[in-house]
Amino acid sequence: MGQIKVEKNVGGIEGLHIIEPAVHGDSRGYFMETYNKRDMEAAGLDMNFVQDNQSQSRKGVLRGLHFQIAHPQGKLVRVIRGRVFDVAVDIRKGSKTYGKWFGMELSEENKKQFYISEGFAHGFLVLSDVAEFCYKVTDFYHPGDEDGIAWNDPALGIVWPEVVGLYRGSADPMGYTLQDGTPLTMSEKDKGWGRWNG
Repeated sequence: MGQIKVEKNVGGIEGLHIIEPAVHGDSRGYFMETYNKRDMEAAGLDMNFVQDNQSQSRKGVLRGLHFQIAHPQGKLVRVIRGRVFDVAVDIRKGSKTYGKWFGMELSEENKKQFYISEGFAHGFLVLSDVAEFCYKVTDFYHPGDEDGIAWNDPALGIVWPEVVGLYRGSADPMGYTLQDGTPLTMSEKDKGWGRWNG
């Protein structure tokens, strides 16, 4: 017991939590519990995960901002290789922080996890040469139930680290790069997301 530290409602947004596991290391390497239901419940986080997902992306890849419409997912996200900037946007109508965002770096070095409750749009930008991203979700993916928001919408004002470029009226990353010149890369679907209509 007691293998995690939880910082609740980060950025002043209810439902966003940073989770830091206890890392036990020595000359051989390290061990940590990446999930413990009893510890999570003791911290007031009582969720039921139904699926684990993993993706690999190269530097400059931006995924998001995604959300499920009728079947919202809570997500416990972490990075096991490389580093990313991870972002959640509150899209819960009636929330006192509706339209607000919070972002943090997740990396294999800091081993932090980010729990994003249901009702948020989510996305991440890869800052290392390669990143492997793992996440647990509280509902299954339902094809046709996905929607999104433009990652660069000025109305949201998300500050993506290391990104250089000017908003040209769409989510298309043409003209955007990281500071080292790496172009941003997105899926065709993500390029087409519209502006925040909150």
